[in-house]
Amino acid sequence: MTTSSGLVFRPASERFHSQLDWLDSWHSFSFSSHYDPAWMGYGPLRVINDDTIAAGKGFGMHPHRDMEIVTVMVEGQLNHCDSMGHAEVLRAGEVQRMSAGTGVVHSEINQGDKPCRLLQIWIVPSSTGIPPAYEQKPFAIGPGWAPLLDPEQADGAMAIHRPVRLWRAQPGAGETLSLALGTGRQGWIQLIDGAGEANDHPLQQGDGLGYDAGKLEAFTAGSGGADLLLFELC
Repeated sequence: MTTSSGLVFRPASERFHSQLDWLDSWHSFSFSSHYDPAWMGYGPLRVINDDTIAAGKGFGMHPHRDMEIVTVMVEGQLNHCDSMGHAEVLRAGEVQRMSAGTGVVHSEINQGDKPCRLLQIWIVPSSTGIPPAYEQKPFAIGPGWAPLLDPEQADGAMAIHRPVRLWRAQPGAGETLSLALGTGRQGWIQLIDGAGEANDHPLQQGDGLGYDAGKLEAFTAGSGGADLLLFELC
């Protein structure tokens, strides 16, 4: 783990990597057979997987429980089917939130004609044994922070069973975003695409950067712009 002055840096090149004939997956934290006790998550943020799935392929029915599972669709589409009775198509720009709770079984198949890319995120809920729930929504992403998750569902964000907030933004070249957090909170930035810098700390596609409140002030996009997520964690 690369740390300095309240910062935790996860370079893209040092993430765990799973490669199959149909799946190219980069894991920011320990996942499946990839294990490192130094990288078990960041606060309640347990998983960030950057997955590219080939056309006609995907994950068959498999179980989850007691986890908040969030899918941010980046490119293409993904067909979701679950034991709660949902059969949905998740398209680029949409976000899916599934509270696994007491248990859910689901599949994720790319039934499109080209590869799809998504970020799947797991967040530990505040309590276990809650009823399973599902939510899916499109979001208009621009240069400012668009709220995706909020326990109070503020500003059109989806619910989550944890006092955690998630935003996404796509700033253009040289545009700046605030990274301010609530007192006592922690933040995590994840670069989906592009590049930039946070308080002179350079970041590129796939990099992650964790920080304590007050340690980072702003992110400035590079010459090609950026696409990034910001988590506020507790």
